[in-house]
Amino acid sequence: MAGFVSHFTNRLDAKGRVSIPAPFRSVLARDGFEGLYCIKSSHCDAVDAGGNELLAQIEATSEAFAKLSPDHDALAVALFGASENPKIDGDGRMTISDMIRDHTGISDQVTFVGLKYKFQIWEPTKFREYSAEAQKRALAMLSGQSPVSSQGGPA
Repeated sequence: MAGFVSHFTNRLDAKGRVSIPAPFRSVLARDGFEGLYCIKSSHCDAVDAGGNELLAQIEATSEAFAKLSPDHDALAVALFGASENPKIDGDGRMTISDMIRDHTGISDQVTFVGLKYKFQIWEPTKFREYSAEAQKRALAMLSGQSPVSSQGGPA
């Protein structure tokens, strides 16, 4: 199966680095992107990460807006101007930056979550909470019911 799948939790080392799971590194190698592309998720406390396939999705989204328009510029700032390109060292580690820490709340452990064309970087406790809600929402959608938000009403 191609793409980012499953989830893994790893501990940060003393220098603030974490090993990217080997299956995710394999996907990045096949993708051909040098390093990693990271942006804040617009809808959860995670950072979206990936390579060329993630960038293609972002570019397709931004192309829907007229260039030189305020909407296009706002989207470009959020998706490109506020992004980061951490390098992956020879041991498969990346440094967890201040942007990632601030957005996710990561302190000593990181959960990597595969989403096929991208993966997300999470603080483990926040991921477990989000995952429980996502499972409920997905089961409701698959059974033809209206998704339910964490507040109990339709999402």
